Amino acid sequence: MFLRKLLSSVGGGRRGLATISPEVTKFLETETTQYENGDKVPRLFTDTEYEARLAKLRRNMESLEVDACVFTSIHNTAYFSNYVYCSMGRPYGHVVGRQGKGTTISSLVDGGHPRRVCYGDNLVYTDWKKDNYIRALKEAVGVSKGTVGVEFDHMNIQTKDKLQAALPDCRLVDISQATMAQRMVKSREEIEIQKLGAKIADVGGFAIRDACREGAPEWEIATAGVAAMKAEIAKEAGHKAELLDTWVWLQTGPYNTDGAHNPTTDRRLKKGDSIVLNCFPMIQGYYAALERTMFLDHVDDASLKYWQANVDVHLRGIELIKPGVKCSDIANELNEMVLSQGMLDLRSFGYGHSFGLVSYYYGREAGLELREDIDTVIEPGMVLSMEPMVTVPVGRPGAGGYREHDILVVGEDGVVENVTKFPLGPEHNIIPV
Repeated sequence: MFLRKLLSSVGGGRRGLATISPEVTKFLETETTQYENGDKVPRLFTDTEYEARLAKLRRNMESLEVDACVFTSIHNTAYFSNYVYCSMGRPYGHVVGRQGKGTTISSLVDGGHPRRVCYGDNLVYTDWKKDNYIRALKEAVGVSKGTVGVEFDHMNIQTKDKLQAALPDCRLVDISQATMAQRMVKSREEIEIQKLGAKIADVGGFAIRDACREGAPEWEIATAGVAAMKAEIAKEAGHKAELLDTWVWLQTGPYNTDGAHNPTTDRRLKKGDSIVLNCFPMIQGYYAALERTMFLDHVDDASLKYWQANVDVHLRGIELIKPGVKCSDIANELNEMVLSQGMLDLRSFGYGHSFGLVSYYYGREAGLELREDIDTVIEPGMVLSMEPMVTVPVGRPGAGGYREHDILVVGEDGVVENVTKFPLGPEHNIIPV
């Protein structure tokens, strides 16, 4: 009864709405369109880089007997097209066939921006009819029979079912693992961006250090780091990279430092507080990070013990990252070291991870984690972090979290370069007041 009254009140009853004119009817029939508004803009990478990525993808497609790929994730869409989409509740994606540059799929709400920034073509869908997104995908796929690769680790069941219904004679198979493995090995151009990101993260770290003072709230300190990093991105790469998604998690005290992803709050710094800075500059979707433990004015003996022990693990972990070494072997050796320190029960996550198109809401190359269950062998072109963390529960001396984070680049010659330059440890990071 309530629903019937509600529908009647909004025009669903006998009276209905005004008659729709033929012009409006014709307008609403538009399902997909092209939106050209301005010329293409400089992209983060050269055309040669995107062609190389597509060529490798197509070799994977050939080996898997895939005729076309439908990417729905932010990271793969950006990897193959340069377009970092903003969903805001609408689906987006990128379609790659056996030929051509690929086609980004975007909503009309974003105007001509997707076409301007993408490598390849762009197809826009409208909001005027349900499932126009699926119609756009079908149009871009361009085959009625064959095998279509999709991301089973991202595409939800509803979208999968609708795409299958739109392509009844096509078989949907998983392409996510093959593309993740492709992204794990960086090109020379990508490595230069990762090095730039590390440099910018250091800039953010120094800005945060300078902003740490007694009585300063976490959010204010974090804002100083974000502003410094955005300014540096604009100076170094603003002509070809969008200024989006750069952020800082600034955590202080025994409670808010206990988790790696705890949000920044209004808590104000006091002398003797622990501080964990987390700087994340984002260059057109490419992630870099700097994480450091610091203390304001002084550090007590119990905290100093845990801090130094974690720094020792960090330094040993850096030594272990080499070509030919398994991720699991690094984790297992560091576990033995942490056990000897009496801190194994204080661990909370793996010892490091891969870099690239990663954020707190997209990406993650899970095949390159320094964890006990990952047997990937490190090879040239990979970029990894070393970031041990221990958390001492409240109620024990030295309570709080301790975390360090550096970025390691495995060069083509096998030499491992630490591209993080921000100073490490108690001798550098007790901030005077």
